[in-house]
Amino acid sequence: MRYLLYLLIAIILVPSIAAAGYREEFEREFLSKPWAGEQVEVDACIGCHSSDTMKQEYRWIVENWKSSWHAQNNISCHDCHGGDPKDAAMSMSPSRGFIGTPKYAEVPDFCGKCHIGILKNYLESGHGKALKASGRGPVCITCHGTHRIDKASIDIINEQTCTKCHSYDRARRMKQALFVVEKKMGDMERDLKTLRSEGIFVDEKERSLFSTQAEFRALFHTVDVSLVSERTDDFTKKLSILDKNMQDTFAELRFRKNFSAFLMLLFAGMGVIIFIYSKLPKE
Repeated sequence: MRYLLYLLIAIILVPSIAAAGYREEFEREFLSKPWAGEQVEVDACIGCHSSDTMKQEYRWIVENWKSSWHAQNNISCHDCHGGDPKDAAMSMSPSRGFIGTPKYAEVPDFCGKCHIGILKNYLESGHGKALKASGRGPVCITCHGTHRIDKASIDIINEQTCTKCHSYDRARRMKQALFVVEKKMGDMERDLKTLRSEGIFVDEKERSLFSTQAEFRALFHTVDVSLVSERTDDFTKKLSILDKNMQDTFAELRFRKNFSAFLMLLFAGMGVIIFIYSKLPKE
């Protein structure tokens, strides 16, 4: 009788224990992961800095990064700061390449790992020489900010930013020297978006424009107004060649649309004529 009682208790408890174990596994593996739709790769850096336990000043890092040009181009925390974003326990381990936040004077080399041409021009510029001489010259984050990096544009040159270190007169002359080329590149960017929205393949044109933009903006980091002014004609010629190609594409697109409209009118007219003819009295 006693063994029968033990057997009944076991029959009752085992499913309960199994269910508890299953529920725990279910919550851990199913509810915590986006099984429906596209699988999202876990990023330990973003997960930790976004958590409610993190100080607000550190949580803002993720919010700023999400709206940045880096985020739009899939540049994440580990691409700059190193570490392992797939392993929370080792994400900040030097053995996984974690280098953390650079010291102020190290910022140019830190950003220059990717922006090689810009780093070279910066180091040779008045900005770079001031940093080397005093350790207090402007660095990348002085003009571009830290985590909320916006897409490079002529608007970065403004009185509020530039007067942190010097008068705005020289910066204004630099902005004027850049204006013609920057405006042309902005107009071409909008044209490329229009062509893409029309279903035209523009990848090659976009790469060509991006390459020219990168070269021109790297030149700006010399902070040499005379040099920028001298090279303006060279860049204007490069852009003119690409722009002619784009305008030819626009002309072809207009021709296709006009020809399609002509065909539609032609067939519509033929349809009307056939309809009228069918209504005429037969002899």
